[in-house]
Amino acid sequence: MHTSAIVTLKKGEGRTIKAGGAWIFDNEIAAVTGTFEDGDIVVVRDFDGYPMGRGFINRRSKIRVRMMTRDIRQEIDADFLRMRVRNAWDYRKKTVDTASCRVIFGEADFLPGLVVDKFSDVLVVESLALGIDRLKGVILDALKEVLAEDGIRIRGVYERSDAKVREQEGMERVKGFLGPAFDPNVLIEENGVRYLVDVENGQKTGFFLDQKYNRQAIRRLCGGARVLDCFTHTGSFALNAAQAGADHVLGVDASLLGVEQARKNAELNGLSDRAEFVCRDVFDLLPQLEEAGEKFDLVILDPPAFAKSRSSVKNAVKGYREINLRGMKLLKDGGYLATCSCSHFMTYELFTKTIQQAARDAHRRLRQVEFRTQAPDHPILWAAEESYYLKFYIFQVCEEK
Repeated sequence: MHTSAIVTLKKGEGRTIKAGGAWIFDNEIAAVTGTFEDGDIVVVRDFDGYPMGRGFINRRSKIRVRMMTRDIRQEIDADFLRMRVRNAWDYRKKTVDTASCRVIFGEADFLPGLVVDKFSDVLVVESLALGIDRLKGVILDALKEVLAEDGIRIRGVYERSDAKVREQEGMERVKGFLGPAFDPNVLIEENGVRYLVDVENGQKTGFFLDQKYNRQAIRRLCGGARVLDCFTHTGSFALNAAQAGADHVLGVDASLLGVEQARKNAELNGLSDRAEFVCRDVFDLLPQLEEAGEKFDLVILDPPAFAKSRSSVKNAVKGYREINLRGMKLLKDGGYLATCSCSHFMTYELFTKTIQQAARDAHRRLRQVEFRTQAPDHPILWAAEESYYLKFYIFQVCEEK
């Protein structure tokens, strides 16, 4: 896997890796010398020969090289990968509740292209780059060993490398058990709420751990409240609201599988009497609720990434503006709006501006309660823009008087 191949950057290029990021794009490279196969580790040098480090190359990808180390002498072997894994786990132990958490977050944990989520005693792995795909077996073995040192025995691993982005790396989309099969419905507990996570058929890896502390943040607004939770997925915000004392919560999602899981999760927590879930398109339902004169104390907007690429940002802005406008109009005067975007293409500035426009169009005034991002087990690596994706606001929404 290691080669003597050398990637030389063009003069003035490599800005991302020089700032601390992990990616070298195809148009930044002056030459590649030596023999190698896609997925191999290569040496990277600046235009003048200055050593930049080592990473894996893939000619099928626009991200031509993903950096593994800044030390040009460092072997990418089992000991090196175990060190990376141990560092990732030590960081989680200090910063988050580790009962269920993201243990490895790709570039932000210096293991580019690899995501591993821990749901209780099950690991779910998503591999998005060719070079790391070849190393994932060694990394997972190291992770199991490191967890075992803390008395955590992993009973199974499930692979969810079925994202479309793999095709851009010249890889097939795959999913299935890595090792012996197990029940893919895994019971977890987060913020005192229990969930059944379907690691086989759920969205992405089965559950969105990045909102863990944002779900906690809305709880204090829920006492005696009437709550609308849009894009509820498997009911996580809705169930936090219900458990925190909301009188009634309506959770909405277009996925029947998600809604059925949300209902099961409500039952699991004894909250079925207060948390109701419907399978509807949010864009259709919100104007109907407004027409019917419905009003809520808290509206939660947690949509999927409307902007999956730079080219889709313009349409995404329209979508975010529409749901925020509708959400604000459904609030009682002085009610609260929790709204977010999980697309890194929807920048903080653009998301903020879009909400401002929605407030103007709805003739509402916003008082910011707080601004939050993703949970610390999804660390934001400065200079790696893609690692900062979740923007989460809580506002009090006041009518213009």
